[in-house]
Amino acid sequence: MIKKLYRRMKEWFYQRRFRLIITLLLVLFVLFYLAPHMFIFVLPGQGGVLWKRFAGGTVIEKVYEEGTHIIAPWNKMYIYDLRTQQVQDIVPIISENGLTIHVELSIRYHPNRSIVGLLHKMVGPDYVNVVVVPEVEAVVRSTVGKYKPEEVYRAQEAIAEKIVEESAKQLEERYVKLDDVLIKRIRLPELISQAIENKLIQQQVAQEYDYRLETSVKEAKRKRIEAEGINNYNVIVEQNLNENILRWEGIRATRELAVSENAKVVVIGSGPDGLPIILGNQ
Repeated sequence: MIKKLYRRMKEWFYQRRFRLIITLLLVLFVLFYLAPHMFIFVLPGQGGVLWKRFAGGTVIEKVYEEGTHIIAPWNKMYIYDLRTQQVQDIVPIISENGLTIHVELSIRYHPNRSIVGLLHKMVGPDYVNVVVVPEVEAVVRSTVGKYKPEEVYRAQEAIAEKIVEESAKQLEERYVKLDDVLIKRIRLPELISQAIENKLIQQQVAQEYDYRLETSVKEAKRKRIEAEGINNYNVIVEQNLNENILRWEGIRATRELAVSENAKVVVIGSGPDGLPIILGNQ
């Protein structure tokens, strides 16, 4: 019985072997063709958003984490970079008095991980050019445009804080997190830049002149105080100087000279004040 069944299966296989081979090759080809659409690889720092063709479209309540995911071939997975990213931009701005200012920016941002599905559904993969750059540019124009060109340099810190604060609010509503907005350079009209530079140079010259004047005043005050001190000393000495003090100072000087190891003293008589006359090798 078993041999008979085996013989029938063998005959059936030989009769249909070409059809089975073609079918197998067709299945392998279909699997090979559909593999990229079925096996999805989410790399480190990325997140996936699934779009279901026949089951409601974008899945907004789930973000597919790193790893390998298998989906139906008629569905599609969109991959988003969730790391901090950076984009450079130059924003032309019309100032309060009608002059043009160019502000060079560096915008750092990343998608809000928990709501990447909403970002994909409401904005799309090109959210940087659709949301991030336009929103930040609008805030920069509205903030810097309130100042005159010569005031921009003095208010850079306040301007940067205002831009970051307002841009963060705007992007938060668009499902994007703003890390920072760095103002790399502010280019003013050439005439304004030259005028500001000349003004700064004049201020430095004025400060140097004030410093030199202040130094001269202090030096004159020092000399006056020194002269007053010398004058007071002379007055005090003159008031207290008498013949006995002079004689005592002469005796003390004579004694110190007599006991000096390096002095050779010769005493010859005495002077008008009663002190000896001293001669030495000096």
